Amino acid sequence: MGLQIEQQWASFGGVQRVYSHDSDQTHCRMEFAVYTPPQVGDGAGAGPAPVLYYLSGLTCTWENATTKAGWQRAAAEHGVIIVAPDTSPRGENVPDADRYDFGSGAGFYVDATRQPWSKHYRMYSYITQELTGIVAREIVGADPARQGILGHSMGGHGALTIALKNPDLFRSVSAFAPISSPMRCPWGQGALGGYLGQDEAAWAEYDACALIAARGWSGDILVDQGAADQFLEEQLKPELLEQACAEAGVSLTLRRQPGYDHSYYFIASFIDDHMRWHMERLV
Repeated sequence: MGLQIEQQWASFGGVQRVYSHDSDQTHCRMEFAVYTPPQVGDGAGAGPAPVLYYLSGLTCTWENATTKAGWQRAAAEHGVIIVAPDTSPRGENVPDADRYDFGSGAGFYVDATRQPWSKHYRMYSYITQELTGIVAREIVGADPARQGILGHSMGGHGALTIALKNPDLFRSVSAFAPISSPMRCPWGQGALGGYLGQDEAAWAEYDACALIAARGWSGDILVDQGAADQFLEEQLKPELLEQACAEAGVSLTLRRQPGYDHSYYFIASFIDDHMRWHMERLV
């Protein structure tokens, strides 16, 4: 089956939709959400408008951030299209694990190489090759020459690593409470080992700190981190990202926000800042 609209709602003069399609990369039916601002509309020749991809964290789908992050008002104000994919493949024939941090909902935006994960868990290629192509072809008004990417937690890790490896696709990148170095935290070690095996050279291809050391980044990076985040010390480790950027000469704005935790209250509080930041870089 081709691209289908599953749901849609009016929001701040624009439209929030959910699409589904059969994926060549994940070999299952995938869903993703798109907010189209009122400046674009649905008419012929509408746009072009910049596109922001938002990657969610562990256990989430497109729905969590779409309903809780509050980006529709800011997207309508700035005239930007927001695309929110799922966090993993799903379905009866897709393998899963009895853990919240691995398997369904926890694709970690990698291309798995180990069985039984390698057939379906290809979220890196799904986003960089398939989803961006669908958006460019099918979403009215989307400007593929002006794309940015952001995400939260596992999705912050995904946004950073995908942007660092694809500067031709994404001109701007930011993150909320990203897993800064999955090679050096329990969440990342479990996921990378499970999907990729124990070769740490393969892990380094999905570690933002390692990629910055190896490739750098010609632009700048914005990160917001809640100082009261329950995962801060064990899993997120923003000081490692700070060190990697300093050593590589990459401009990083790391804002430690007092009193904020890991929740969507945190994201909703600063989503407007991230939207403005991306728009300044996608003019």
